[in-house]
Amino acid sequence: MPFPIFDRSRLRIQPLAQRQNDLDLSVLLPLDAEPPAYDHAALPTLGRRLVEARRAGRSRILLMGAHVLRAGVARHLIDLMERGLIDHIALNGAGPIHDWEFALIGASTESVARYIQTGEFGLWEETGRMNDVIRDGARDGLGFGEAVGRAILDGPFPHKDVSVLAGAARLGVPATVHVGVGYDILHEHPNCDGAALGAASYRDFLIFTQTVTRLEGGVLLNFGSAVMGPEVYLKALAMARNVAHQEGRAVRNFTTAVFDLVPLGSKKVSGTLSSDDKVPDTFFEPDTFFEPPKTDPRYYYRPWKTILVRTVADGGESFYLQGDHRATVPALRRAALAAEGGAA
Repeated sequence: MPFPIFDRSRLRIQPLAQRQNDLDLSVLLPLDAEPPAYDHAALPTLGRRLVEARRAGRSRILLMGAHVLRAGVARHLIDLMERGLIDHIALNGAGPIHDWEFALIGASTESVARYIQTGEFGLWEETGRMNDVIRDGARDGLGFGEAVGRAILDGPFPHKDVSVLAGAARLGVPATVHVGVGYDILHEHPNCDGAALGAASYRDFLIFTQTVTRLEGGVLLNFGSAVMGPEVYLKALAMARNVAHQEGRAVRNFTTAVFDLVPLGSKKVSGTLSSDDKVPDTFFEPDTFFEPPKTDPRYYYRPWKTILVRTVADGGESFYLQGDHRATVPALRRAALAAEGGAA
């Protein structure tokens, strides 16, 4: 006998006009504004490799958590796509929600502390309409990201110019969305269709995997995603390498970089670490990475062991750049533009 389920028809859904938002369009950095100061020795290399990968037709992937959009760098991400320096953007399920709300009302981000107390958190009418877009997109064979991007691009969204998903749809760049069921406020709504949600996001996973098949000689960047980014990338790379191995090819010579807030350290450690070794607080230089033993809590930080170590162990190179995304995304763009200007 099936277990009882929650009756969503009992929910009260309210208009966004009644919500207080923590962010508005003033948070978005103009392209020509002086961004927060940031420098890192790896930036020139990463900028140059993005340019080289574009010339060679290799993948230039950017995975990110939703708080990257909240950092106000949407215009920089769109510009990177327009210049062909990024040819695939991958987001978690919360990313499209901020993108949709910024494009629709010029504001986003509600106070969890405020609205969870009254049971209003996430239950906003206009945001919930994304479920209809996802359902219709799944019916038409579209992925989650493309369906939402097209809806913003073609719909009555006053601020669509700052929508990353609309920009991707306009440019024909895959923008894929990788959800976990129950993670996002869309899943609270009565019109959420779990089957359509799964179909649209799984299609996006296969689109992402297809992009990873071109990663040899390419670049993969992970901004602020501790779980979705490394885990989706890991499975996609396994699939791409499986087929490449059968065909006598390889997907191993590429560049990865993690941009995050976590201080991993800066001191080089030589030799092989075992489970008995104590990992120093300062653990590596930007070009030298060792997987920490399971006795160290940092072993479970997936971007470290997956993106910086395991998947580039047989030919790739990885970098870690610590900093606020409001500073690091513009800094990466500047480095890529400098590499373009210095190229023959």
